[in-house]
Amino acid sequence: MLGSTLLLALREIRRHILRSILTTLGIIIGVAAVVTMVTLGNGVTASVQEEISSLGASNFIVFPVRTDRGTIRPFDEADVKAVEQQIAGVTIAAGTVASNATAFYNGQDWDTRVVGSNNDFLDAQSITVEEGRPFSKDEEEAGKNVCLLGLKVREAIFVPGTSPIGARMRLGDVSCQVIGVMEERGQGGNGADDDDAVYLPLKNVQRRFRGNDNLDYFVLKYDPSYAPSVIQDSLVDLLRERRLLQGEQPNDFNVIDTAQVNQALGAATGALTAMVAVIASISLLVGGIGIMNIMLVSVTERTREIGIRLAIGALAREVRLQFLTEAVVLCALGGLVGIALGFGASIGLAAAIDVPFVFDPMINLVSFLFAAGMGIVFGYYPASRASKLDPIDALRHE
Repeated sequence: MLGSTLLLALREIRRHILRSILTTLGIIIGVAAVVTMVTLGNGVTASVQEEISSLGASNFIVFPVRTDRGTIRPFDEADVKAVEQQIAGVTIAAGTVASNATAFYNGQDWDTRVVGSNNDFLDAQSITVEEGRPFSKDEEEAGKNVCLLGLKVREAIFVPGTSPIGARMRLGDVSCQVIGVMEERGQGGNGADDDDAVYLPLKNVQRRFRGNDNLDYFVLKYDPSYAPSVIQDSLVDLLRERRLLQGEQPNDFNVIDTAQVNQALGAATGALTAMVAVIASISLLVGGIGIMNIMLVSVTERTREIGIRLAIGALAREVRLQFLTEAVVLCALGGLVGIALGFGASIGLAAAIDVPFVFDPMINLVSFLFAAGMGIVFGYYPASRASKLDPIDALRHE
């Protein structure tokens, strides 16, 4: 009986194809909007988490801040060494400095950022060398004129398809030999584009570009088996002691836990995605009301048909099942079309806003089931009304 009822429902939908399309338009738009918003939200979350992971996992980033007197007291290498040696659980502590310079090679020039770092800093920030090699220990300690190129710098001043390894380029007035090229990375922990940078040994940049031993900030990587809160408390206590901060004096530095930032941003984007999805689902309710309206019209139009079926022995539950099946089929078809539209829109919009496309089968399944459920909720009353018609009165209906 269910099979024949389904065939009758499909036949009735096909007989009024335009009306059926217009009826399900609210369902289609609602499902497409929910699928698109959730998929894009997942993509944005993945993009944010990828950006945060570029800061390195299980990391603290420590940088000086301006005091009430309007001054900034920088860190130095002694602070970094003290943190690495005196705090349990710290596996790497490394500082960095940066300056602006123009890169020159073979008649080409490019304004870029010069970053002073060492291999520990690159490891802590999960920055890897894609071609060539990282700094050697001797190069770090002596601050030699060797450099690692970001991808954009390589593309800007070197001929495509040629290897820059071994070439000697110039950064302002400083000549350096290229020993490696960094992998593509994007925005880094300081908000700058890490692909648009040239990395030199820390001592070289301090001496040749900055003229002092100060650090812009330093990064420490800790053993995940240690409690981050304990390490952070020890870090704050040690730095306050070294910077001679007494009693109620506020910290003249800030500590960022990358894991906490990742969790906070993930929760925020997840909540925003859920809110947008709820707003988008309102159109599903509007679509459900449209389904109820058109089913009531259908009952009125087919009153005589219903009377004939009841008069020749059809049961009330069979009539109710027929109209309920039509409503569910309408909503289910609208849900499938909405999922298809949402899938296509998600791919296009993800590419347009440059976030990854993250397919979520669960939201697609839930959207389809919710759409079909709308057919039951909003189709039951018209179906029940049809089943309760008096056969004699129905047959008299013109």
